[in-house]
Amino acid sequence: MDGPDLAELLELERHGWDSLCESRGGSFYRELMTPDALMVLVNGMVLDRDAIAATLDDAPPWSSYEITDPQLVALGCGSAGLVYRASAHREGEAEPFVALMASVYRMLDGQPRLALYQQTTIMH
Repeated sequence: MDGPDLAELLELERHGWDSLCESRGGSFYRELMTPDALMVLVNGMVLDRDAIAATLDDAPPWSSYEITDPQLVALGCGSAGLVYRASAHREGEAEPFVALMASVYRMLDGQPRLALYQQTTIMH
């Protein structure tokens, strides 16, 4: 079984960012993430699916974002990774959030599901 392709994963990532702009990230990621998925955030926190779902809807929304330099990493066996640079802005914050993102997806019941996500801050 082949893994998801670049276009499919970019679309999922954009839907995720859109959900964060609309304060519905918790419900979006609860559905997208595998039951055992983890997110590793720039502040060093490691959160499971339940923790992400419980906290993201209450997070301050992003007002805009940009995804650049996407790269697909084929992992075989119905899995793929997506690495990209993201820049996001929140109202009232002078500096944008800029980081490298790595998302690992695996096919589950015929749909790509997020299994592991990591952010790495880019200093500017």
